Amino acid sequence: MAASPAQRVIFLACGSFNPPTNMHLRLFELARDHFRAHQPLSTVLGGVISPTHDAYAKSSLIPSRHRLAMAKLAVSGSPMVRVSDWEVKQEGWSRTRLVLDEYTMLAKEGKVDWLPAMGTADQGPVTFKLLCGADLLESFAVPDLWNKDDLTTIVRDYGIVVISREGSNPEKFIYNSDLLTKYQNNIHIVTEWIANEVSSTKIRTAVRRGNSVKYLVPDSVIEYIEKNNLYA
Repeated sequence: MAASPAQRVIFLACGSFNPPTNMHLRLFELARDHFRAHQPLSTVLGGVISPTHDAYAKSSLIPSRHRLAMAKLAVSGSPMVRVSDWEVKQEGWSRTRLVLDEYTMLAKEGKVDWLPAMGTADQGPVTFKLLCGADLLESFAVPDLWNKDDLTTIVRDYGIVVISREGSNPEKFIYNSDLLTKYQNNIHIVTEWIANEVSSTKIRTAVRRGNSVKYLVPDSVIEYIEKNNLYA
């Protein structure tokens, strides 16, 4: 893939973060390494975790005040990743495209403290890249799950960084989609060669069963879960 024109990149991870895990943080490291190697004209400014609103229809979702607090604890030792409270403060759930649009405007205005340092204009325009796993990419094919106009805007105007596990085949999925094929130069595939099957669902199950999750989530998050008796 050819290098993109000069741009300042912020990786955006949207989701439940219920709870945030070490793998969530690992995604940002993998994306940054990829851009350093394959997009040398791009300057990675940092990353943003954006927990979803409580109105997101998911039975296992705990209140956003807990998910936001845990996310902030998880990134407290990271010089790269920040946490946004914008989504959880809205009146309802926000579509991913609208989040990208809003964050782009906020970055231009520079009025929020959860964005990374913006760099300088000579480094190119600021652009957000949606950071996700291969499962989210595959969800684009689920009928009526995504608004087609939203999906087009996300892929065409912003771009996606897909963290793929060894053995998966996101390139084939892109090939099978006319839309993704059309904008494939704005889809960055990053393979995680070190197997890591950690997921928030598995963490919640382990906590509920009284099993240890140490080294799978940050210690500060474990302490918060225990203190607030979450997922029990």
